[in-house]
Amino acid sequence: MCKTERKLVLEDGQEYVGFGFGDACDRVCELVFNTSMVGYQEILSDPSYTNQAVVMTYPLIGNYGMAADDYETDIPSVGAFVVREYNDSPSNFRSQASLAEVMRRFHIPGICGVDTRKLTRSIRDYGTRRALLTDASTPTAKALRILKDTPVPHDAVSRVSCREIRTQETPEAAFHVVAVDCGMKKNIVRSLLARGCRVTVVPWNTPASVIERYNPDGIFLSNGPGDPTDVPEVIETVRALRGKYPIFGICLGHQILSLAYGARTYKLKFGHRGGNHPVRNLLTGKIEITSQNHSYAVDADSLAGTALMPTHINLLDGTIEGVQCGQDRVFAVQYHPESAPGPQDSAYLFDRFIRLMEEEKCHA
Repeated sequence: MCKTERKLVLEDGQEYVGFGFGDACDRVCELVFNTSMVGYQEILSDPSYTNQAVVMTYPLIGNYGMAADDYETDIPSVGAFVVREYNDSPSNFRSQASLAEVMRRFHIPGICGVDTRKLTRSIRDYGTRRALLTDASTPTAKALRILKDTPVPHDAVSRVSCREIRTQETPEAAFHVVAVDCGMKKNIVRSLLARGCRVTVVPWNTPASVIERYNPDGIFLSNGPGDPTDVPEVIETVRALRGKYPIFGICLGHQILSLAYGARTYKLKFGHRGGNHPVRNLLTGKIEITSQNHSYAVDADSLAGTALMPTHINLLDGTIEGVQCGQDRVFAVQYHPESAPGPQDSAYLFDRFIRLMEEEKCHA
């Protein structure tokens, strides 16, 4: 399957030559790595990977194909896939297409046969960099010029958010949640529906006044791509809604909530991506194995002057993984408690959100 010679050219001049699969287009992306052993379909279809070329550290990708029920969005927007070995003959009774077929359908390029261990170490040691995936015959000087001349995009959230307000019902729903879609994964909505919530999904730039017209029991802030400071509209919406409703944020939603309270965020050297990150719950002392996908983190020192307190920390690097404000009934985590295909250690956070809405109803 991987026949056409392709190469990755990094902005520092490094080159990795391999073979193409998926779409044959050229693409400039931010180069990141993911340490998950399974779940490449969910990674491919996670909107948080918009504009990013994902290096999969697990060596064999494509072997179980693509299943209709496992997409996290209808239109994948990942920048590119970089893998060691690609398998184009999947063995799985649920498979309905190969990974390459889906990538061609959505114009996503891929490269296989490269040394992903060396590339991952480079990202780990020197940080994320931009890279051009192109034909192997492209001169290095031309590739570097393309990288230099291609602007860094800041509109990722607006491109992956829904365009219209939509509501998903569940029988005998006890709560109404308005979810602000900054690039929301489907399993988040499924997790809320399974707990008796009617979910109204609104576009990222929906003002607080419109959200309040729906008279929600709670507000959910979704995951999404890019720098949280690129979406001041969402930050302002959260600032206007805090204290009025229970609020639960995940990933980008965690960063947006923290910014709305006056904290700061910063870009990590190479981010957190994978399903094996240990996080300590400071409220219980328990350690959760979590799924993560983010480039930015909340500055721990900046929380001191806000109403937020840290609730979770990453045991690998000490970064903030969760915050809360008990008085305002808001909390957020940096990782993904709805993660599919797993782990499921943190699913209790959805139950916590339900309890906050129950308590709010009782006090109303």
